[in-house]
Amino acid sequence: MNLSLRFEIGSLVCVGLRLIWNLNRVKMGKSYPTVSEEYKAAVEKAKRKLRALIAEKNCAPLILRLAWHSAGTYDVQSKTGGPFGTMRHKLEQSHAANNGLEIAVRLLEPIKEQVPVLSYADFYQLAGVVAVEVTGGPEVPFHPGREDKPEPPQEGRLPDATKGSDHLRDVFIKQMGLSEKDIVALSGGHTLGRCHKERSGFEGAWTTNPLVFDNSYFTELLSGEKEGLLQLPSDKTLLSDPAFRPYVEKYAADEDAFFADYAEAHLKLSELGFAEA
Repeated sequence: MNLSLRFEIGSLVCVGLRLIWNLNRVKMGKSYPTVSEEYKAAVEKAKRKLRALIAEKNCAPLILRLAWHSAGTYDVQSKTGGPFGTMRHKLEQSHAANNGLEIAVRLLEPIKEQVPVLSYADFYQLAGVVAVEVTGGPEVPFHPGREDKPEPPQEGRLPDATKGSDHLRDVFIKQMGLSEKDIVALSGGHTLGRCHKERSGFEGAWTTNPLVFDNSYFTELLSGEKEGLLQLPSDKTLLSDPAFRPYVEKYAADEDAFFADYAEAHLKLSELGFAEA
């Protein structure tokens, strides 16, 4: 093979690789920013440290709640709020819906100090992804590049567990821009953790093993109320609403289907307002 032909083939391969890279960078209507090799290395280091912390402290539910509450303030109309690191501020931690999250912020801070190049926005969302992974849940894709915002959003944007399906649609669909399927899939994340009366006014866990990520939230929901297990008004509405219930039944019967839809919904939540194409 002569030199010029070899050069042309090499050039075509490079073009092809660039094309694949660009296609991977632009997904689901997103245009992800490019980050440095130093930044990518910091992400990997943070992952390792987070896995160790979450395993040692059994704090996956609390860390996942931090990631969710950081992201769930996004408003599609005003383009404010969202997963941009504002939970680092005492003001947002003091919002009523965030009771107890100052513990998560405090637990995570020593790791954040070891990866100063990472934004808090990326760090908190990465922590949520790792919390799901460590407890046996699906792999949720993570794309770095979020920038920290200076000011917290206004209080009152997160869902209220005492309310029904209209409220869930107002918050998740009208405010955040998610779907009915996303609402039910994300609700399945309550397979992890428990409520604490001093924080939420409710007490108890949704499942018998609140440190394992599986589809038991849905199987417990369908089996009815049981002594010692929790079902909030926002849980029960998933059964009574005709659009939500088929997803509950599907996920109770098929954990793989739940994992696939949860990973998609978690990714969307964690990227609200980020990398918009």
